[in-house]
Amino acid sequence: MKKQLLMEELKRQGKAPKIRLWIFFCLALVLLLSAGGFWYRSTLQTRLEESFQKALALREAGKSSAAAELFLKLHNQHPAFAKAPQALFQAAEIQDLYLQRYSDALLTYLLLERDYPEAEEVKSAIRQVAELYKYRLNDCGQAIAAYQKVLDQPVEDSDELQYEVADCYFRLNNFEQARIEFEGLLKNYPDSKLFAEVQYRIAVTYALESKLPEAAGAYRLMIERWPDSPYALEAKFGLATVLGEQEKLLEALDILEGLAGIYPKQDILERKTEQVRERIEKKKKAI
Repeated sequence: MKKQLLMEELKRQGKAPKIRLWIFFCLALVLLLSAGGFWYRSTLQTRLEESFQKALALREAGKSSAAAELFLKLHNQHPAFAKAPQALFQAAEIQDLYLQRYSDALLTYLLLERDYPEAEEVKSAIRQVAELYKYRLNDCGQAIAAYQKVLDQPVEDSDELQYEVADCYFRLNNFEQARIEFEGLLKNYPDSKLFAEVQYRIAVTYALESKLPEAAGAYRLMIERWPDSPYALEAKFGLATVLGEQEKLLEALDILEGLAGIYPKQDILERKTEQVRERIEKKKKAI
């Protein structure tokens, strides 16, 4: 019995060094992992900044795909990174301007708005969303909503944005609403440099709706107030066209002949002038 107890005691003593070694190994591993974690956390921002600068360098070097991929990776793997909103904006801009991946760019801009609604890049992102919808994806309905969202915030060029909204309605053949938006621009932004063009386009909306007296009045107003504007020539041609439709052929002919040599589309002017002359001659013969 004593012999058996002695043997068991010897076995326990033999295992003790192994146990102590295992405990030491575990403690060393914990310390190593803690040190590694501390290093990772303490250097993370520096490494993320280096990746951001690398992506900028790739863009500058014309390596657009690689730059966009790295910008997106920064956001996807480290959404809390201070420059993650900038990274998304850069990625979307590259997708739009350099890769012509318009749908991807749209989604990236919208992701920026969703994930970082307070970021300073959001206002520019929403504007780019509107531009993409209108000029890249031919979706003026969605563009109007995006432009309106930008207009809800204080912006310096709100007259230009309202012009874009009006033009979207025009492209949708909603001439009445386009005219309402154009007239709102004239009312809200009396110092806008777009005044002459807007007044001309108001006249065009009337003409397209066959509201001839209103169209003629709007064309005359534009010509009287901005006689030196490039749109004055187009307004005179438009007025002559409206007058012709109203059978005021002599006045229409007088305006057309006055445009000879100064109207930019001389071939169109010559055909229109000849048509009016022929109609006048037919009327004379009918009498």
